[in-house]
Amino acid sequence: MDAELSRRLGRLLDHVEHWLPPAPQEVDWSRDVAALWQRHVLGGRLLPVPPRDSLALDDLLGIERQKLALVDNTRAFLQGLPANHALLWGSRGSGKSSLIRALLNSLAPEGLRLVQVDRHDLAGLPLLVEQLREQPQRFVVYCDDLSFEGHDDAYKALKSVLDGALTGPPPNVLLYATSNRRHLLPESMADNEGSRLVGEELHHGDAVEEKISLSDRFGLWLGFYPFNQDTYLEACCHWVTHLGSAKDWDAEARAEAIRYATLRGGRSGRGAWQFACQWVGRRRLHEAPASSGQR
Repeated sequence: MDAELSRRLGRLLDHVEHWLPPAPQEVDWSRDVAALWQRHVLGGRLLPVPPRDSLALDDLLGIERQKLALVDNTRAFLQGLPANHALLWGSRGSGKSSLIRALLNSLAPEGLRLVQVDRHDLAGLPLLVEQLREQPQRFVVYCDDLSFEGHDDAYKALKSVLDGALTGPPPNVLLYATSNRRHLLPESMADNEGSRLVGEELHHGDAVEEKISLSDRFGLWLGFYPFNQDTYLEACCHWVTHLGSAKDWDAEARAEAIRYATLRGGRSGRGAWQFACQWVGRRRLHEAPASSGQR
């Protein structure tokens, strides 16, 4: 009976095997510099990914103070010196996520390894951190566009790993996060009903204290702001020259870049990149010779 059951199970597996996804590739941290963390019902797994691009720190204009602070913090971490978890917050398209990518490209040769965690997988963060604890490498665990809704409990796992657990984060792991707002949890007027003024000091209610305490666990706050026109045009010039040539940045391109930002209602590094893609692509398209099929 056992032999018959084994035979039938074997035939079943033969039929379904070609429908199964390939086994995930194991991460080799001596070779791989970045990975994605995917949580599942049995825990989670790390999937190695190549760097998205070759973006360099010098490509990021208008955020010199933020670059210097984050590079110094990360280099101190890589050398085993004291370093802080970092929260990069501010206006959209201002270079927060790009700075993380450029940081990896620049410091991977010095030993930096990056693990990206989606906000929806934060409940598995303690498990991930425990997996990294015994590794010889040093890791930045990174969550992009981090924010929470009013009834979202995923932030509790993040708070625990940052500072609240008895063991704390291991010395080879730092957490970096980007967000459009400094306080990661939404605030409402009702939250302030428990606040009171004692003498000249404002004492927040429990709801406000709970929401502020999450951001407070990041020791390094870096604010990112909209570009002024000069910085925006400098970024446009850089990317137009990078994607095309110096000849592509002329008076016409400058005027069109200003118009592009006006129509979009703001100036940012992302907007400068998008304008450069449009401008250089359109110029090259119209410069291309007509194909032989067009008479």
